[in-house]
Amino acid sequence: MTLRASLLRELENSNLSVDNRAERCCEIARELENKGEYEDARKVLSRYWRRIGEHPNVEGLDRSIAGEVLLRAGVLTGIIGSKNHIADAQEQAKDLISESLTIFTSRKYKKKIAEAQTELALCYWRTGENNNARDLLEAAFSKLSLDSELKAKTVVRMAIVEIEETDFHKAQSILSDNADLFDKIQSQLLKGSYYVTRGNVAEKLWETESRTEYLDRALVDYAAASYHFELAEHRCYPANTENNLGLLYYTISRHEDTHAHLDRARRVLADLKDVIGVAQVDETRACVFLKQGRLLEAERVARAAVRVQETSGLHGLLAEALITHGRALARLKRYGASLFAFRRAVDLSENAENLNRAAEAALAAFQEIGEHLAVTERGQLLSGRALGENKLSMERELIRLALEQSQGRITQAARSLGMSWQALAYALRTRHKELLKERKPVRHRIQRR
Repeated sequence: MTLRASLLRELENSNLSVDNRAERCCEIARELENKGEYEDARKVLSRYWRRIGEHPNVEGLDRSIAGEVLLRAGVLTGIIGSKNHIADAQEQAKDLISESLTIFTSRKYKKKIAEAQTELALCYWRTGENNNARDLLEAAFSKLSLDSELKAKTVVRMAIVEIEETDFHKAQSILSDNADLFDKIQSQLLKGSYYVTRGNVAEKLWETESRTEYLDRALVDYAAASYHFELAEHRCYPANTENNLGLLYYTISRHEDTHAHLDRARRVLADLKDVIGVAQVDETRACVFLKQGRLLEAERVARAAVRVQETSGLHGLLAEALITHGRALARLKRYGASLFAFRRAVDLSENAENLNRAAEAALAAFQEIGEHLAVTERGQLLSGRALGENKLSMERELIRLALEQSQGRITQAARSLGMSWQALAYALRTRHKELLKERKPVRHRIQRR
């Protein structure tokens, strides 16, 4: 018997009161959430809440039980909305959780207030409102004097916010200061969340500081996270962790290990029928094939990823896949098809007002096929479809990326952009003075007489 079936049998008890039935539905929904069974959790609440975007019917329920229903509906709206990229889902989730928070506050239920604040913070984090998320998490943490699973969840989310804000040392301190808490709790899911977050911090510190101890820490922590997620029998998180490990091994060119972890991630996602997640793994694999020089395989896998993302409606993921496909086509000397892929990636990113991604696509085109582009084609890639007032922002981001990849060497950056170093230097002096600090200091040569 499946977990869902065994739990649902409990609701067949005719002796349950209206409030007890609703309360048990919420408890079962939470248990299913903790296994990654989000759609099943939503269905358990269908007596009160049928679909995302609809307000739960809590008429006739005790106010505290109504708060529980609203909280669970809000949490699931946020999770499913984020997973399926549903427009306005996070705002709907905020409204539902805020409504539950109002009820818990009126009843002075300190722990439930902290729980609602912790869940509301996650919605703010998903929408990039990190200051609001931080304030809510700090308020929740201050209410939790005793060690508990809720306190552990709050700690993990506090660290996640600091990672998003690129304050990696602060995130590291939050996790290390509360390490004992994760030894005390029983939840394998939260232990896994702790280790995967610690691994994320170590990976970011390795990327920024190039210290091998951070790389070693990230590999150990991701492996620990995978172990705990397996024990928790969570459906989604093991795949995410395997993908993290694959990406980390990719950066250090351990290709056999990369493919092994991507294989495991793909199997889990395929079992979950998560075609978008599978396509993301395939796009990563195409990057690995490119690094290995396996160009035909890279082109085939990237093309398949593009085909899936075209049906997803997720322009950011499609642009990523197009950039990788464009690189593969370029290295196969299919320059026309490569240019078409890069242009699509630029256009999609501009339409989504993602100038960082647009610049990344343009830079990739310059790097891969710059010498095969006519002057007019280079101009079209840089300015896209008549960017107007956004043209300078696009150009700035493109130059910033080129300088970053060349470690501030202006001649190398100019070469990757398909322009002379004099032209790039002029652009820096006149239009983008704020980027001068990214340029490696000029080393004046000693004049020999």
